Amino acid sequence: MAKDIIIERGAHEVIGGYLSPVSDMYKKPDLAPAVHRIQMCALAVDNSSDWLMVDPWEVYQMGYTRTAFVLEHFDLELNGGRSGGILTRDGGRKKIKVMLLVGGDLVQSFCAPGVWPLQSLRIVLRDFGCVVIERTGSDARELLLSHTILHEHRDNIIIVKQLIYNDISSSKVRLFIKRGLSIKFLLPGAVIGYMDKHMLYRSESPGSSGQCSREYV
Repeated sequence: MAKDIIIERGAHEVIGGYLSPVSDMYKKPDLAPAVHRIQMCALAVDNSSDWLMVDPWEVYQMGYTRTAFVLEHFDLELNGGRSGGILTRDGGRKKIKVMLLVGGDLVQSFCAPGVWPLQSLRIVLRDFGCVVIERTGSDARELLLSHTILHEHRDNIIIVKQLIYNDISSSKVRLFIKRGLSIKFLLPGAVIGYMDKHMLYRSESPGSSGQCSREYV
């Protein structure tokens, strides 16, 4: 959906997308161990996408990594060095634009006092940009008008309006599993099979602190 909108706008060509799971140091309730999450991400994109990939860098960091640093990691990997960027038809190289794909609910956290350090948020919005998929109950366009930093960098934010109602979230999927409800057709079959095999999300995740980490350390 996000890829289609970007292509339709005509300003960019989408050459790839990465899933980047957070490390175990992100103390979120029900967070499965890194080894399982990285494997589920791999299963989700395997044989189902020719442009989505999984990057394990963030998940194996010893501490919680701020989003701005993760984007800088991707920028360095994709654009660093003499062979960085993408080869153009004239033989030159063009820098790849790295953007953060988020849901409208996460954008709301941009506006919550104390959640995102202002400098970190400026790096994300100014140096990279966001593709925002609107969620039920969130109005991304209103946030762009009401929040100073979002409005300042509005030209670097792409809002994707859902054409088909979809209120599925990872939190709801985990809750369904915990309550013994079916998640068939909500996730790829290989991912569901992996979760069943390892009994994931059926109770409190091992090592969970019960507290959700903020963006700052």
